Amino acid sequence: MYGGHFYNESTRRYVAVFGTLFNNIQIERKSGSTSVQRMKVPINYAPMQKVLARLEQDPNLDAPAMSLPRMSFEMTGMSYSPERKLTSLTRQVSGSPTSDGSVTTMYTPAPYDIEFQLNIMTKHNEDGMKIIEQILPYFKPDCTVSVKMIDELNTYVDIPILLTSVSQEDSYDGDFQTRRALIWTLNFTLKGYYFGPTSPKKQIKFADVNLHPNFPPLTGGGEQIHAYPVVRVGMVDDVDPNSLTENAQYTILDLGTVENINPYWTNNGVTDVQNAWKKYLYETPAGQADLKLNDTFTATSRHYPTSDAVVSLTRADIDIDDSWEGYAVIKDGDS
Repeated sequence: MYGGHFYNESTRRYVAVFGTLFNNIQIERKSGSTSVQRMKVPINYAPMQKVLARLEQDPNLDAPAMSLPRMSFEMTGMSYSPERKLTSLTRQVSGSPTSDGSVTTMYTPAPYDIEFQLNIMTKHNEDGMKIIEQILPYFKPDCTVSVKMIDELNTYVDIPILLTSVSQEDSYDGDFQTRRALIWTLNFTLKGYYFGPTSPKKQIKFADVNLHPNFPPLTGGGEQIHAYPVVRVGMVDDVDPNSLTENAQYTILDLGTVENINPYWTNNGVTDVQNAWKKYLYETPAGQADLKLNDTFTATSRHYPTSDAVVSLTRADIDIDDSWEGYAVIKDGDS
């Protein structure tokens, strides 16, 4: 319609799912309390009139493979379901960080109600009761099944199948030698979806967002949320200090705690986290401002400031192939 061929086999999947619900129904005939016959009720996709015409043309069943009881079903129509419509611009995405840099996307599907009719044809009324009783308890009034709809996205969709009506008809008409068929008709509504084509898109690996909500400030300024990729580097004292690249820029994610001050600094009289960072970064800590979370610094060849501090490469130094974690830094304009 808009260029480009696609076929998701949606209707074929719905027909297969509906027929599968009823393809293992069995009836048992007894003589007293003893079972004398157990048979599986065959089912096929065909209009009821076609099955009855086949029976009338061969009332003595000279040709094999046509007997009662049996079931048939067919799709009788479909209609758009506006109450189940989702936002048209929403996309479903399938991908992983280890993929080749692309993801598979697809817009939200169109909801449609698909009507099915199940016909149960029996020669004996008791056979029809046995079949009906194996169906009705599962529809209250619907039965939900999970269907894999889009192979490329590995998408499973929960599809409710609603039982809307049950009716019975006795087609007996004529003399006593005329074949009799008791017909149960069950109408169902399958609440399905029709999906559009899939398309490849480049995978988003970096995001840098500044959000300024309209919160009333106390002393000027509001809240800011900065979200960007982070490559975490644990600054533990048993790791070679050269694991930080000298002269590279890093962001502080965790200052560490007083209890875990590096023994090197403790032995040299430094017992405060801020002073440990100052001693790490400067020759003389006096006069330097205290460091805070999200502050940046330039790595040197000295020992680490505290054993449980955590830093990250700054955004400018993060490579697209680095193993990174999402991290949000919240800044308050009121400090």
